[in-house]
Parts: sequence; structure tokens; C-alpha cells
Amino acid sequence: MLKKRILVFVLILTVAGLCLMNIYPAQAQENTVNYTLTNLNDRDFSYQDLHGTSFAGATMWGANFQGANLQDTIITKGDFLRANLREADFTQTFADRVSFDETDLTNAIFTDAMLMSSTFRNAEVTGTDFSGAMVDRYQIKLMCKTASGKNSITGVETRESLGCS
Repeated sequence: MLKKRILVFVLILTVAGLCLMNIYPAQAQENTVNYTLTNLNDRDFSYQDLHGTSFAGATMWGANFQGANLQDTIITKGDFLRANLREADFTQTFADRVSFDETDLTNAIFTDAMLMSSTFRNAEVTGTDFSGAMVDRYQIKLMCKTASGKNSITGVETRESLGCS
């Protein structure tokens, strides 16, 4: 009988501990929204604080993210076709296999971002800062053909941040 009571008591403590451990992550992420696998075409996110948000697998064709804080976001397999990303901050963002094709990246910041297997076909890269970002060499070669300007926020030359010759 005593063994049974001890077992029940241990079980109650374990469940209570697990419940308490799960409360804190939920509270820490209280201000973020999860946009994973959503259709966000033509949505307006301009100048919003979206840091730490997940856009994994989201479709964002023609969406407006001008001036948005997208630091530390997860955008794996996202699609920004023809989106406005002017002055958006993607610092330390994980954006592998993302399409930035035909986007306006004027004065956007990709400092220390992970951009492997992402594409930038016909993207506007004037004043865009890629300092410390991981970008495929082929994409760098394509962007270097049209890259120009200095980022108005960081002061870094686009061609220098891409390592263009």
C-alpha cells in the first residue's frame, strides 16, 4: 500500500514538473505567430516586428515586408516571389531553399543569415548587406552582375558584402 502511494506521489510530481516546464517556452514565444505552410500572398507586414517568427514553407508572393524586423526567423522553403523586402532585416535568419526571385531587396540586411540553396533571380540588390551570410557561389555570381550601392542602415557596400571582384 505504501509503495502504491509513493508511486502515485512520484507520478503526480512528474506530471506537475512537465506541465511547469512547458509553460515557460509558451510564454517566451507569446508575441510570435507561426506562419508555417500558410498562404500570405499580397499581405502587408510592413514595419512589423516579426523576429523569431516561422515562415517555413509559406507562400508570400507580392507580400509587403518593407522595413519589417525578420531577425532570427525561420523561412525554410518559403517563396517571396515579387515581394517588397526593402529595408527588411533578416539578420541571423535561417532561410535555406527560399525563393527571393524578382524581389526588391533594396537596403535589406542579411547579416549572418543562412541562405544556402536560396535563389535571387532578377532580385534588386541595391544597398543590400550580405555580410557574413552563407550564400551559394552561383547565386553570388548572378547577384554580382547587378549589385550596387551602400546599405543606408549598416553603411556596407553590397558588392563588398557579397565578395564581388
